[in-house]
Parts: sequence; structure tokens; C-alpha cells
Amino acid sequence: MQHYPVLSIIILFFGAFLNALFRGKALVRKIITTVSTGISFILILLLIKPVIIDGQIISYWMGNWIPVPDSVVGICLVVDQLSLFFAVLASFTIFLSGLYSFKYMEKDDIIDKYYVLYLMLSGSIIGFIFSGDIFNMFVMIEISTFSAVTLTAFRSHIEGAIEAAFKYIVVGSIGSSFILIGTILLYAQLHTLNMAQIAVLMHKNYTPITLFAFGIIFVGYAVKAFIVPWHSIAADVYTTAPAAVFMFFSSMVNKAGVYGIIRLLYVLFQSMNLPPIHILVVVLGTITMFIGVTMTLIQTDFKRFLAFQSISQIGYIITGIGLSTAIGISGGLYHVLNYTLFNGLLFLCADAVFYSVGTTDINKLGGLAKKMPQTALIFLIGAFSISGLPPFNGFVSKGLIYQASYKEGFIPVTIVALLVSVLTLASFINIIQSVFFGQLPKECEDAKEVPLTMRIPMWIMAILCFLTGILPRYVSRYIITPAVSATLNIGKYIDVIYGKGYSQKYFNEVITVPDIDYKLAGYCRPEYWLIIFIILLASFTLVALTWGLKIKVGNIEKDKDYNYYTFYIAVKSKCSQVRENGLFLGIKYNFRKYFDFINSINSGTVNDYALWVVSTAAVVIVYVFLLVP
Repeated sequence: MQHYPVLSIIILFFGAFLNALFRGKALVRKIITTVSTGISFILILLLIKPVIIDGQIISYWMGNWIPVPDSVVGICLVVDQLSLFFAVLASFTIFLSGLYSFKYMEKDDIIDKYYVLYLMLSGSIIGFIFSGDIFNMFVMIEISTFSAVTLTAFRSHIEGAIEAAFKYIVVGSIGSSFILIGTILLYAQLHTLNMAQIAVLMHKNYTPITLFAFGIIFVGYAVKAFIVPWHSIAADVYTTAPAAVFMFFSSMVNKAGVYGIIRLLYVLFQSMNLPPIHILVVVLGTITMFIGVTMTLIQTDFKRFLAFQSISQIGYIITGIGLSTAIGISGGLYHVLNYTLFNGLLFLCADAVFYSVGTTDINKLGGLAKKMPQTALIFLIGAFSISGLPPFNGFVSKGLIYQASYKEGFIPVTIVALLVSVLTLASFINIIQSVFFGQLPKECEDAKEVPLTMRIPMWIMAILCFLTGILPRYVSRYIITPAVSATLNIGKYIDVIYGKGYSQKYFNEVITVPDIDYKLAGYCRPEYWLIIFIILLASFTLVALTWGLKIKVGNIEKDKDYNYYTFYIAVKSKCSQVRENGLFLGIKYNFRKYFDFINSINSGTVNDYALWVVSTAAVVIVYVFLLVP
């Protein structure tokens, strides 16, 4: 068990090496990828009992270094309840993404390189999560950035792929440079890189150098998480990368940035008692969710639409984490779980459409529910989940964030979060109508369901979206609450790594995480919502069937020719066609100055993106200097 963390990382990198060794053998590559990701996933699952249920913290020292009290030297992997929570989600996504890739990527010419890069990316993300020191976190996130950039440009024949990769490497390198500079400053000040030792040495003892390091590292991880205003490259990256890759990007690569922010806030700087930091994070989260969802209203590409929805949902997570209360962090981490499921699901559906039709241009799609009924149903489940409708999982996590923000006095944040959920639902109604219903274009007449190996991951995620929505008590009790407790109470983490006694001296306050049953009582009873949902669905179905039977058609003159256009033109003259985002035409017109400003930020010019990252980083650093005591 002690070796499971390092083995779960090594097996993925070793799989990448074997894939490079056996180039040109498709079956061997699939076996290597499946075995590597499967074993890594199983090893991480085997840690659930000792770590999450029994509450142990596992530390593994590389190179046979043996820590002594008051001194931490060497590379350490640490598995606590928080890191294992993220690792389980990452390894689960890695395994399903690999399964989805087998059929989807088989027509690509350099597929052998794809699996090498994919396993390198996977290993680096797990390594980042388990790292116990800030420098190796930087090393792992750099490996992930290199792999992600290359995978973004993997299909270089797709328009914009090379450009998106170039933007990613420029902006991503700036973020990585910020993390490295902050790491160097902390080492120069404290002479250690271990997170536990930094937490002890810097406990309520902030200097100008450490405050500068906090600000610059925070921005570095915010760039990786695609938080507004450092989100500009996200849409380009998600649009051009292969399906399994951008599923992994949207579900876990940006979560590496979220994980880094959590460790920065709650371990390195223990910022729970610093209101200016809370306000900064909550404001950034609120802006992210609002700008993300409003940008979806003007998109005409299926993938770009989902990319901005992805950014918006990151805002909910950051807001919950920034509230710095047990219920707020519970909502934030619950949304991390939900986001991994419904966001990955929606991206897989989008690329299933691309695989079947060959385009993601919304204006060229329509009526695909007739040709791809399973994909349409799965997409509906994902849309209901991300919109926060009961009885699906988004309803639970968003409800916790609403409650936490309202209780902490952030009433405007609560209002914005509710508004964003409404806009999310409205935008998905529009996209569902445009893609899956309405008239089937001639270009889509040959569309059909994707192969079974692509549908299995989609169905697994759809079912989990439903189960995590109707069983929130069990999810919270056995998954979320332990992770929240590990986030707020770092005393045991300090004792395991740095030596016993320091937790009692510096971190003796224990924050109790309230039972989620109590917090959900009265306004979220998922089983009742499930019953109501089934009754309404059955009622609508019955009404639709019986109403259809009662329709009477008047006399039709048989000597005239009629076609669909005869009836369609009458409707068109009275109703605007729900195409080209016509549903939001009034919003776009009335708020055109706002959209012009947002579009100017997302100009597509890499120089503008780089300048924007640096200038906003300066603003954050000045804010930290001025307001943090």
C-alpha cells in the first residue's frame, strides 16, 4: 500500500515508453494503454479504504530519504483525503478517455504518438496531485503543459489547431513562469520547498516577499484553471483538440490549477482568516461564472459553446472554495465531482456529433435526435445536470454554494449564481433545439450512432450524473466531507510530514464539517424531486400522445401540390426561427456594448492575451500588498 502512489504514476509513464517502443502495432498500443490506465486506476481505488474511510495519510519518500524532526529534505509524495479525491476523479477520467479514444482516433496517421503524449499527460496530472513539495508540483504541471500543447496541435490539418497550440504554449508558459518565480521566492525566504514545512515556517508570519510569492503563484495556477480574466485560450484549445483530450482537459487538466489554488490557500498560506483573500477569490469566481455563461450566448460552434460553459462552471468551484467555510468548500468540491462528470459527458457528446456528421457548426446541424437518439438522450442528461435541475447532480452542489454565499453575506454573489444557472438552462435549450431537434439538414442525413466503445463512457458518466444527484448524502458522507475536513484541518498533514507536535503548537484548532444531511434538509430532497420528475415526464408524454390522437385535419384540395414549405412559410412569417442563436437576439442587441468589450478581450491575438495575463497579474499582486495585513 505504501508504494501504491508512486506505482500509480510510474505505470502511466512506463506505458508511454512502451507505446513509443511498439510503434505501428495498433492492438498492442490499445492493450498497453488499457492496462496502464486500468492498473493506475485500481491502485488509486485501493487507497480509498485506508485514506478516505480510515483517515490515514500516506507519505512516500523518493530516493530512500528518511525525514527527521524539524527538517524535511527530499522528494515526498503525500496522499491525504483531498489529494486522493482529485486523484480518483483524474484516474477515472483517464481510463474512460482512453477507452473512448480507441475507435475515435483509429483513423489518425500518427496515432502511436497520441498515446505516448496521452499517457505522459495522465502521469503528470497524477504526479502533480500527489506531490508534497511545490517544486515538483511545478515540474509535473510543466510536463502536463508540454503534453497538452502537443495534443492540442495533434490534428494539425484542422483549421486553428497550430494557432491554438501556439497560444497555449505562450500563455501557459507565462503561467508556469509565475509559479516558478513564486517557488524560487519562497525557497529564498524559507529555505524549503516542502508544503508542510512552509506552512509551519510561514504561519501568520507574512513578509513582502511571501505576499508577492502568493500573488504570483495564485495567478499562475489561475492561468492553468482558465479563471477569468486568464481564460482566453480555453475556447481555442477545447475546439481543436481531439475529443478524449479535451474531455480530459476540461475535466481534470484545469482542475490541476484548482487543486494548486486549494493547496496555496489552505496549506501554504492558511488564508482562512484573511478576508481580503476570500473576497478576491469569490469575486474572481463570480466574474468567471457570469462571463463564461454570457459568452455562450453568441457562439455558433458546438465545442466553443461547451468551452465557455466549462469556464462558467469553474466559476462556481472557485466561488465555493473562496468562501472558506465548510459548507462553501463542500459545495465547491461537490461541484468538482459533478463538473468532471457532466462536463466530460457533454464534450464527448459534442465530438460524437462531429464523428458522425463531420462538423460542429450549429447552423449546419439539426434533427440529430432522429439519427442519434442515444446521444441526444445522454446530452439531455448532461444539460440538465450542468443547469442544476433536480434530480441531477448539479442541483445539489449549486444549492450548497447558494446557501454558503447567502449565509456569509455575499448576497450579490448568490443572485449572480442563480442568474447564471437560469442562463445556462436557457442556452442549453437553444443548443438542444438547434442540434438535436428541428429539421434534419441534407448534410446530416447519413448520421448514425457512434460505435459502442464511444457510447460506453458516455453512458457511464450519464448514469453517474443521475446517481450523484439522487444520493447526495452518501456522496457527501463518504467522499466530500473527508476531503473538506482535510482541506480545513491540516494538523495531521503537518505531523505526518514535518514531525509530531507542530500541529498542536500551530494548528490546534479543529474545524468540524457539518453533516450534509442537515444542510440539505428542507430544500433538497432528491428522492422527492425524482418522483416529481418522473410524474411530469410521464404526464407530458401522455398529453403529447393523446393530444396527437385528437388532432383533426381539414379538407385538402387534392388537385394542388403541397410540401413542407407550404406550412412552414406561414409559421416563419409569425415566429423567428430558432437558428443562429436567434433565441438570444434581443439580449445580444440590447447588451451589444458588453459583448463588444468581452470580444475585445477574446481578440484571438496572442500578444493581447500575454499582455492581459501580465497586467492583471500586476493588479492582483498590488491588491494583495495593499489589503493583506
